[in-house]
Amino acid sequence: MSQAGIELKGSSFTLSVLHISTTDFSELRQALAAKIDQAPKFFEMAPIVANIEPIAEQDSIDFVALKNALESLKLVPVGITGATDQHKAAAKEAGLAIMIAAKANAAENQANAQPVQKVVERVEVPVIEKVKVEVPVEVKVPEYIPAMQITQNVRSGQQVYAKDTDLIIIGSVGNGGEVIADGNIHIYGSLRGKAMAGAKGDSNAKIYCHNIQAELISINGTYWTSEQLQQHCWQKAGCIELDGEQLSVKALTE
Repeated sequence: MSQAGIELKGSSFTLSVLHISTTDFSELRQALAAKIDQAPKFFEMAPIVANIEPIAEQDSIDFVALKNALESLKLVPVGITGATDQHKAAAKEAGLAIMIAAKANAAENQANAQPVQKVVERVEVPVIEKVKVEVPVEVKVPEYIPAMQITQNVRSGQQVYAKDTDLIIIGSVGNGGEVIADGNIHIYGSLRGKAMAGAKGDSNAKIYCHNIQAELISINGTYWTSEQLQQHCWQKAGCIELDGEQLSVKALTE
């Protein structure tokens, strides 16, 4: 049936079925609460169907009490199954749907079904041959970029930047000089200015220096000034690296 804004269609859903063998719903609630405690999120607001077939011989069943017990455990009672006609009427008054299990439906349909004459037809099925097709895939090979090498001192006001590679200084970096690399920095002389390695975010970058007297050193944005450096390998050869979120200096010579 189709109308403006709505459409009704048959569908099927998987629901949890609670098989009830007692009319003491306080006892039932206690046992069910212990079960839910094992996986509370799984059962929270879960729709559930009560199968009352084991207690169907009882003259009366308090469906309102059953419904309240399930709702108090944050379950959503949808309906009942396995009920007699007498119990169906009481369940409806309590606001519960009457549901028939799929197996019962199948058995009923089978009983009512008329014998069907089987018709066998021969159908020619075309044979489809499998064809292997090789599709070329472009694989990007990492490009080797040689280190930038500077064979002179870097003076005050000068800046050297090694993009996407390491930087090697065969000389010294004077006060006010600045050397930057996306990779490692090697200084075979004194570092009195600034050195910044891992400028594009490489936390594994390192600064190797023959004589550390830097104004500032930085790896991936974590920096030390000369005051902090004077407590570690000052005027000595060392390797500066990131240890977690902190800088550390290791001596290169005893």
